[in-house]
Amino acid sequence: MPQRRRQAIINFLENATTPLKGSQLANMLKVSRQVIVQDIALLRAEGNNIIATPQGYLLVKNIINSPQKIVRIFACQHDYQGMKKELDIIVSQGGKVLDVIVEHPVYGELKGNLMLENAADVENFVESLNKTGAEPLSLLTKGIHLHTIEASSQVILDRIEKELKSAGFLL
Repeated sequence: MPQRRRQAIINFLENATTPLKGSQLANMLKVSRQVIVQDIALLRAEGNNIIATPQGYLLVKNIINSPQKIVRIFACQHDYQGMKKELDIIVSQGGKVLDVIVEHPVYGELKGNLMLENAADVENFVESLNKTGAEPLSLLTKGIHLHTIEASSQVILDRIEKELKSAGFLL
């Protein structure tokens, strides 16, 4: 039974066009969300490249290697109040914020998968931080962080770079 359930999770994720929340998977499989979290951990240990984003779980093969998309990494710095403005700039110019990366003095590189592609995603992300009291990774490094940004053209990435620089967010 657990093996069949884990295979069902993989099947759901392979066929998903959007991220699936743990609670959605739990409802579909008639188990608790905690069972799903444990199953995801076991599936990752078996080599399945599943990532958790604020919107839910994704299989990495479903989100990368799209021939129409290109990526660029931006080095940024801002305080907590600048976070929403930075993210809004990126998505309003047509970019998708794939992640945030910080360099921790003890742990090394820490990465959070974001997958923010529109204003609603940004609003939900910021609201979730506020509601839970969680702090953004960038607060660990005095606001210094990297974002991997995906877009459909270099022109869009250039526009994002120009707007981030104008706002004083680029390092």
